[in-house]
Amino acid sequence: MMVPAALLLLGTLTAVIAPRLLARSDWAEREPVVALWVWQCVVAAVLLCCALSMTLSAAAAWQAVRGHVFAPAPHSVVAAYTLGATGPWAAATAVLLACGGVWTAAMLTSEIARARARRRNRRAELIVRAPLLPGEEPGSDRLVVLEGERPDAWWLPGAAPRLVITTAALRRLKGRQLDAVLAHEQGHAQARHDWLLHCSAALANGFPQVPVFSAFRDEMHRLVELAADDVASRRFGRLTIALALVELNEDRGVFGPCPTPQAHVPQRVHRLLAPPARLTAGRRLQLTAAAALVPVVPLLVAFVPGLHALR
Repeated sequence: MMVPAALLLLGTLTAVIAPRLLARSDWAEREPVVALWVWQCVVAAVLLCCALSMTLSAAAAWQAVRGHVFAPAPHSVVAAYTLGATGPWAAATAVLLACGGVWTAAMLTSEIARARARRRNRRAELIVRAPLLPGEEPGSDRLVVLEGERPDAWWLPGAAPRLVITTAALRRLKGRQLDAVLAHEQGHAQARHDWLLHCSAALANGFPQVPVFSAFRDEMHRLVELAADDVASRRFGRLTIALALVELNEDRGVFGPCPTPQAHVPQRVHRLLAPPARLTAGRRLQLTAAAALVPVVPLLVAFVPGLHALR
């Protein structure tokens, strides 16, 4: 049981230390795409620790599972894991971690189902508020204009993705600001940010007591917006997308002294108007490579005893 326990300890340390290190870093806002990758690698490492610990604990507790896990392995490899010298903790650990895995899958399924329901409701509302004109083909336009007194714009994904914008937003957006908003939303769609948000929400809602998952969800919401801002700013300039953000959110009170659910908008505008210096290409490559190695550590912990026995 030493290896499963070591994996659980490694997962716990990763879940506790990594978010604190990332919170103290000053490069995440400068390189949101790299930060997204680092967060995904950290969470993947935590989940991999749990999955490997569950597998080895089940192999230690039940001979049938051990036969499947170590079927092609020689006896020396099986002996290296000392699976026979276990108490009742092996079965309890395996069952507990398996329940966590099932719960995670259930929460992800629920999150995706809710997202699809919201998307269906929005499409149904879109059909009512913006019906097709005679001779108009469904899905022929990527831009849909709705009557509305509140400036708003959002991307509606699906087989025929569209940018929905209100007439109030059209009155406010000037020049290339509308194109910048479209580029921002397309940046979300091309990078499949919706899947990141679904996965992070499922983990945070399923395990609200685990800080790393709550931090993962909060950072995903922040970083995907910064990444999409960068996509739009590279095409239309930082000032253009910053002014578009101000025009769309000015009436919502986000620039006032009272906190609002969109409190990150002023920070995004400030970042666009006073952009921090980007990391060098070499530094970005180093961070990307280092993050990719984080999920490798649980694999090394799990396989090193067996590989050592083969020497």
